[in-house]
Amino acid sequence: MIDNKKSVIITRIESDRRKWKILDIKELIYYKDLFYYFVLRDITVLYKQTILGLLWAIINPVFQMVVFSIIFGKLAQIASNGIPYPVFSFTAILPFNYFSQSLSGASNSLVGNASLLTKIYFPRILIPLTPVFSKLADFAIAFVILICMMFYYQIVPTANILYLPLLMLLMILTSVGIGMWLSSLSIQYRDVKFAIGFITTLLMYSAPVVFPASLILEKFGYEYYLLYGLYPMAGVIEGFRSSLLGFTPMPWDLIGMGSISAIILFITGALYFKKTERIFADVA
Repeated sequence: MIDNKKSVIITRIESDRRKWKILDIKELIYYKDLFYYFVLRDITVLYKQTILGLLWAIINPVFQMVVFSIIFGKLAQIASNGIPYPVFSFTAILPFNYFSQSLSGASNSLVGNASLLTKIYFPRILIPLTPVFSKLADFAIAFVILICMMFYYQIVPTANILYLPLLMLLMILTSVGIGMWLSSLSIQYRDVKFAIGFITTLLMYSAPVVFPASLILEKFGYEYYLLYGLYPMAGVIEGFRSSLLGFTPMPWDLIGMGSISAIILFITGALYFKKTERIFADVA
């Protein structure tokens, strides 16, 4: 006798009552393959139909390094702690370009993927995370140029290079935190799209890209120097110089202050993203 009864699967969709849960790690792991293809798409689309392709990841920072070396190194003669100014500036340009490009990509990520928000379900946090991780490809390519410059100037890294992964983690954490804030704000207030260029320019000249952070210490004293460290990229940039070039000790005071603010930015950014996530499809 054949049982023709069909089994019925009932799926219940409920709102997440855990309002204060920052990130659902299990859900992110479940959608890891989708995230991988998001990142891969972001990398391939960026340089698609360009003549030079990935060479732009080299041309942009090298051009900046040349301009900074001429204007700030030769004309303004800004002190570089005994480091040749081209490699001094390029070591700072490398992490800051990653930071600024991540912010630009994250700020427009939700608006640029509005069609996805209204059609299918997946963790929305994957969208602003995508440019943060895809820009690591440009970072890696430009890092090869930095190694070549260090070889040219006969600069040998010290044991501080072991701290480089920690600095990169702080750099990524800062980018993710601010990226979540900007992506959430930009989908509600389109002014963010127009302000991001001004914001990144302001952040660049606030960071110790063309000058050493020790200049803040000399001009304003240690208290203001510590307050300056609340800008996470200050500790990241000075840490990169110390770990790779080895001319100065690791700026643990700047890195410590920057870590505190980076964690706060990450937590508040995640909470704000989670709070506004329910209206993304309505305002996209």
